[in-house]
Amino acid sequence: MSSPLSLLIRRAGIILPNGESMVGDVLTRDRQIVEVAPEIVSTTPVIEIDAEGLTLLPGVIDPQVHFREPGLEHKEDLFTASCACAKGGVTSFLEMPNTRPLTTNQQALDDKLQRAANKCLVNYGFFIGATGENTPDLLTAHPTPGIKIFMGSMHGQLLVDQETALESIFAQGQRLIAVHAEDQARINQRRQEFAGIQDLAIHSQIQDNQAALLATQLALKLSKKYQRRLHILHMSTADEAELLRQDKPSWVTAEVTPQHLVLNTSAYERIGTLAQMNPPLRSPHDNEVLWQALRDGVIDFIATDHAPHTLEEKAQPYPNSPSGMPGVETSLAVMLTAAMEGKCTISQVVNWMSKAVAVAYGIPNKGAIAPGYDADLVLVDLNTYRPVLREELLTKCHWSPFEGWNLTGWAVTTIVGGQIVYDKGKLNTSVRGQALSFV
Repeated sequence: MSSPLSLLIRRAGIILPNGESMVGDVLTRDRQIVEVAPEIVSTTPVIEIDAEGLTLLPGVIDPQVHFREPGLEHKEDLFTASCACAKGGVTSFLEMPNTRPLTTNQQALDDKLQRAANKCLVNYGFFIGATGENTPDLLTAHPTPGIKIFMGSMHGQLLVDQETALESIFAQGQRLIAVHAEDQARINQRRQEFAGIQDLAIHSQIQDNQAALLATQLALKLSKKYQRRLHILHMSTADEAELLRQDKPSWVTAEVTPQHLVLNTSAYERIGTLAQMNPPLRSPHDNEVLWQALRDGVIDFIATDHAPHTLEEKAQPYPNSPSGMPGVETSLAVMLTAAMEGKCTISQVVNWMSKAVAVAYGIPNKGAIAPGYDADLVLVDLNTYRPVLREELLTKCHWSPFEGWNLTGWAVTTIVGGQIVYDKGKLNTSVRGQALSFV
């Protein structure tokens, strides 16, 4: 797999920016798409890809991941995570600040950007984390997609759970604020109520729907007071979806994870602590309401919250088992399988996993197959189903909550900046992504 300056993708089923599809060709030059047409005749040397029978989508932008570097590389690192991204059709990611050291100032942000430039096969961006005491850094850090606030289920410096501290952040500056919306006071109270119970299923009762709703209500109140750009991360409850359905200002967006759409509390009995995450899995009713909110545009897009832990760590009994699960390798296939089952359309998946993310975070030239857009693309096979197998996963943790699931829409070829980074099971580890910009 060489790294050509020009690619000509032939006879693909192309999902166009308007949501319609056509069979045709796409020509890329350097890092951009230069032509989309039913048939293209190139007058310059190109590498041709025969995509007959395959579907061409914009590369996935995963806007919430935890890739663990620096400080927790035994779980994952930027290289292994970006390999998993390439295999999953994810061409760009936005990573969270709870690494060691925390990403709470320009120096830590610069360190991550340098590490990513050296290691990442796909494009990258990094959030700046709020501590309640680092407002100057929150205002000046660059480049970053926004400020991450852990309102709950987080310990240490990154927990900002007092309304006065939260209001101070919302009141200063204009940068997007992304919140992990769980009410820490309620979680603490519920932990005391259920103390001593080691049944894993209690996790969804300790960090219950009410804990999520209370925090989302507070974030929404502060956002409205200051007309501050707000993004609600990994929305998990029917209660929050119905709140936003009734009261969602134009400057507020929300996301949902594939696991909160297709997994629920029944997974605890099936896969144990591999189903443990924050916010927790909910009921089948929550699944259905979240799906409807996503289809209706109340929820704007998809993120994985890829948060790997080793199997040894996950094997600890609850509550010592850590929360989090990997997702970048399976998210596109999970969503395309749902589309094939009639839960949504392929063009909706493209919007939720590419276009809407680029719009929300102001990432230029991403998320569509059109001339002038970056050549971040993925060819998927919607005609073949394959199971999720542990031994095939590239994430360093080597497990998935979807192990054994029979999925379609797997990436066949992933292209980052006009270069083939993954093709038919093989990685080109010489490819490097670029730092994303945010406007």
